[in-house]
Amino acid sequence: MLARSAITTTRSAAPALNTLGQTRNMATLKEIQNRLKSVTNISKITASMKMIASTKTTRAQRAMNVARQYGQVSNDFIKQAGVKVADDAKELLVTASSDKGLCGGIHSSLSRHSRKYLGEHPEAPLVVVGDKAKVQLQRVFPQNIKYSFNQIGSTIPTFDESSAISSVILSDKSIEFDNAKLVYNKFVSAIAFETSEIENYPISQIIEAPNFKAYEVQEEVLENLNEFLFANSMHWALVEGHAAEMAAKRTAMENATKNAGDMIQRLTLQYNRGRQTVITNELIEIITGASAL
Repeated sequence: MLARSAITTTRSAAPALNTLGQTRNMATLKEIQNRLKSVTNISKITASMKMIASTKTTRAQRAMNVARQYGQVSNDFIKQAGVKVADDAKELLVTASSDKGLCGGIHSSLSRHSRKYLGEHPEAPLVVVGDKAKVQLQRVFPQNIKYSFNQIGSTIPTFDESSAISSVILSDKSIEFDNAKLVYNKFVSAIAFETSEIENYPISQIIEAPNFKAYEVQEEVLENLNEFLFANSMHWALVEGHAAEMAAKRTAMENATKNAGDMIQRLTLQYNRGRQTVITNELIEIITGASAL
């Protein structure tokens, strides 16, 4: 009698344990299902953002080609004039970034390059275009920042915006510099960029160039030339940096979509295995119950 009672008790406890395990498995399956749904939605968003970035990259490349041509003309003019910079020249650093993220390490590359330069030239004044670079640089060199500009770069930068930035810098007599160094991201290809510099020289050095002294130019023309050369270099840096950013954003969204797809496959496999475990436990419970009867 006692033996039979013990056996009966043992058999009645087994379904309770199976039910507890089944409930735990169902809860896990629900979590996997919710996560799978979330990752799928994110994958759709990143795929859409990739398409948008691809379209913007094409437009930005067209604008970049035009800005690059004008910028090269300014560089050729400086070379033909034979401008020389003194060893003790005061330099102004301009970092051209933007306000937008989700584009890989493109802004960090600019900040890293600028931090290295400011570490070697701690007295150099700094002008930052874009909140991304500003946030990173003001942590280490807040005293160097003279001006910061934002809301530029969400669309293709215009020459009016570049001219406005240049006018603010040139009109501030408290910023003394012999030449300006513009740090920007150079567009190499649709999947590559590199941080580069554009040198810009004030008119005071250009008129002293050996190949420029032979010409008599009116003071008003020289002033306009000074503003144009600076604005032209600024526009080149901003537009090409924008093209590099759009290409980097496209690559980042493509990688995010690919990673989401891999995660969806792993979660689907995990869900199917968990579901199979639940079904197997249910079958075992049914068979065990039938045997008990």
